[in-house]
Amino acid sequence: MLNLLNIFRKEKLWDFEGGIHPPEMKTQSNGTPLSQLPLPNHFIIPLKQHIGHEGEICVAPGDRVLRGQPLTFGTGRMLPVHAPTSGTIDAIGQHMTAHPSGLSELCIFMSPDGEDRWARLEPMADYRQRERAAIVQRIHDAGVAGLGGAGFPTGTKLRGGLRGVKTLIINAAECEPYITADDRLMQDYAAEVLEGCRILAWVLQAERVLIGIEDNKPEAIAALKQALGGERDLHIRVIPTKYPSGGAKQLTKILTGMEVPHGGRSTDIGVLMQNVGTAWAVKRAVIDGEPLTERVVTLTGEAIAQPRNVWSRIGTPISHLLHQVGFTPAPRQMVIMGGPLMGFTLPSLDVPVVKITNCILAPSASEMGNNDEEQSCIRCSACADACPANLLPQQLYWYSQGGDHDKARAHHIDDCIECGACAWVCPSNIPLVQYYRQEKAELRAIDLEAKRTAEAKARFEARQARLEREKLAREAKHEQAKQRVARSDEGELAAARERVMAKRQAAGEVDPAVEEAQRQARHAQARLRQAEAQAETQPVTRQTDDPRKAAVEAAIARAKAKKAAEAQVSAGTPTEETKSVEDAPSADPRKAAVEAAIARAKAKKAAAAQASAGTPTEETKSVDDAPSADPRKAAVEAAIARAKAKKAAAAQASAGTPTEETKSVDDAPSVDPRKAAVEGAIARAKAKKAAAAQASAGTPTEETKSVDDAPSVDPRKAAVEAAIARAKAKKAEAAQAAAGTPTEEVQPVDDAPPADPRKAAVEAAIARAKAKKAEAAQAAAGTPTEEVQPVDDAPPADPRKAAVEAAIARAKAKKAAAAQASEKDVVTLDVANSDARPSEDARKAAVAAAIARAKARKAQPPSTFEE
Repeated sequence: MLNLLNIFRKEKLWDFEGGIHPPEMKTQSNGTPLSQLPLPNHFIIPLKQHIGHEGEICVAPGDRVLRGQPLTFGTGRMLPVHAPTSGTIDAIGQHMTAHPSGLSELCIFMSPDGEDRWARLEPMADYRQRERAAIVQRIHDAGVAGLGGAGFPTGTKLRGGLRGVKTLIINAAECEPYITADDRLMQDYAAEVLEGCRILAWVLQAERVLIGIEDNKPEAIAALKQALGGERDLHIRVIPTKYPSGGAKQLTKILTGMEVPHGGRSTDIGVLMQNVGTAWAVKRAVIDGEPLTERVVTLTGEAIAQPRNVWSRIGTPISHLLHQVGFTPAPRQMVIMGGPLMGFTLPSLDVPVVKITNCILAPSASEMGNNDEEQSCIRCSACADACPANLLPQQLYWYSQGGDHDKARAHHIDDCIECGACAWVCPSNIPLVQYYRQEKAELRAIDLEAKRTAEAKARFEARQARLEREKLAREAKHEQAKQRVARSDEGELAAARERVMAKRQAAGEVDPAVEEAQRQARHAQARLRQAEAQAETQPVTRQTDDPRKAAVEAAIARAKAKKAAEAQVSAGTPTEETKSVEDAPSADPRKAAVEAAIARAKAKKAAAAQASAGTPTEETKSVDDAPSADPRKAAVEAAIARAKAKKAAAAQASAGTPTEETKSVDDAPSVDPRKAAVEGAIARAKAKKAAAAQASAGTPTEETKSVDDAPSVDPRKAAVEAAIARAKAKKAEAAQAAAGTPTEEVQPVDDAPPADPRKAAVEAAIARAKAKKAEAAQAAAGTPTEEVQPVDDAPPADPRKAAVEAAIARAKAKKAAAAQASEKDVVTLDVANSDARPSEDARKAAVAAAIARAKARKAQPPSTFEE
């Protein structure tokens, strides 16, 4: 009971959707045994007769070849072709081949010699003693391809199924009408077909072998069963006649019930299929050692007098075959290669037979039915009902006709097996298969272009990466070379320096340590000079258009310099002006010079920053509210005010008595140099403000009244001379302060007994009041002062130059006043004998100094003074 169930389960058949039952038309040719035909006068052997690239030619025109001798060679899908008979190679060129397009391909032209001699064959008695890979290679070298119509290289197909194939299916259905080549082959060569099936099963190590054959071939079924005998290694499965049951996917579904996945292969489900003609060719190649040089071709149709199946050599022209069977062409005769559903019309009868040629159909006009013109689709869905691949043929037709490639792909046009069932049932007579073939060709061209583009992009990116790597390698190599050169140069320099040092040490010239110290000292001095030059030139290069700002900046700079000098004197640090009189050098002269230069640069930089930001200092706070005046007058008045302030400060310092102007510092126990400088700046600012107010009111001062008759002087030169004089006076004061010597202005009164400071202050105030009265009287009389009068008519001068010249003039005036005061005996005698008149002598000295300064400004040569 279990055995019966197993047999029933094994022999179970499935069905596929769709399909048609056209007239079979097989009895015209399957009743005649296979026959040989005479050789043609020439052979046309295309190099490409399979799916894949054509092989490399290994013969040349004029060569003599034997039957079975390779004409091309190759690997993979490059399947070789062989000489169909012995003869001579005539030429190699282009010729029309068996293709619907009618395009030409590369072919070898050969003339037979009539001897039909074989090349040396190598039969194989027991293939099971060889490696399976060797058997596959032998099949490939024999040029065996799928003879059922696809033309896929058998060796390549077997390599892909060496692992995982459990079921081998031999396709013997031959479902298309008119074709009986496999039917006749099984009837006449059943034993060889079964032996080829066993070879394929051994190579694939298949668990079972199923031979599927339609029930409309009873003679072939009987011949196979007779040849099989009692063997159980091969199983014959008789299936119902239905088109297209011979399709690979359809026959797999019928025999196993499994479906090949979309976009996949039959090996994905453990199934591999071969044609009965391929099995016969495998037996000839492995056991007999014969390459594929001929095949069975069905010659049928009402236009042929003797329809039958014949052995046709590869490369035989179609016209020769038809001539041998009594072909009588009619007007507008159609000749089809293949069956009526999947075949194509030949563009010429001169095309050759190839490995996939299984039938030549020459029908009459009545046999092909009506040739109605193509009409519009009526959407009857008959094509969809007949499609064995479960597609939508009408949709594919619209997308193919409209060139919508994306939609055609989306509807799986690649799954179409081009069986022609849809075109057969179409009432509108639309050649659907032709549209599908054209669309597939366009999609293949698009994919090929995309593949080429991707490969070109990959090559470009690889080239760019290679160039970048080469560039980096060159840069690294160059850098290494530079480093090597640098190291060698450094080594050579060090060696040369060592040699020089060694020579000097040997000669006893210079100690290397001393030389290194001298070199560092020179570098430090150079840096010091550079810093001093930068600090001295930085404030000079700055220009300003506002004369008040120029005066403010000059005052700030002077104040900072005085403060720095006083700080250095109080701290016991020698300044740059007193360096020449210092007998003992400092601990490190270079460091001291650098620090002094840095201090000076910082002072100048701070003064410049305050001036640029418009921030008033202590010296200029009281001047900010003064109205703007003529820059020339302002320069002259500023010089006069500074002279007065200095004289007053000197008198107060000598007498030690506070005045009304210095009340804010009366309570100080001792005179701090810095505080004294600040108070002097405040006094000078107040004097400047008063002078500016008098100048704006046109009131002459007492100092300017006595010099009315002096000749005019250049204000710019006077300013420069005054600046020089101030600088010299400052330098002398700093030197005297460092040495403890009194200044020139107060030197004549140092030996006098100390005077009453309050009386001196009162007398100084009386003198100032008299000077103010005299100035007011001159202003009321309209008499200009000698210092202002010549300036009024002078041309406009540079404010900076005027300030410098005024400073120089004031310094010279101070020196002249000091000299005159020392020469007058009266002043000294009065100071020595009288305790009550020190302030009056100071006042006289101040008046004399002011008169001398005014005369100095008026004098043409600045060195001439009038007493």
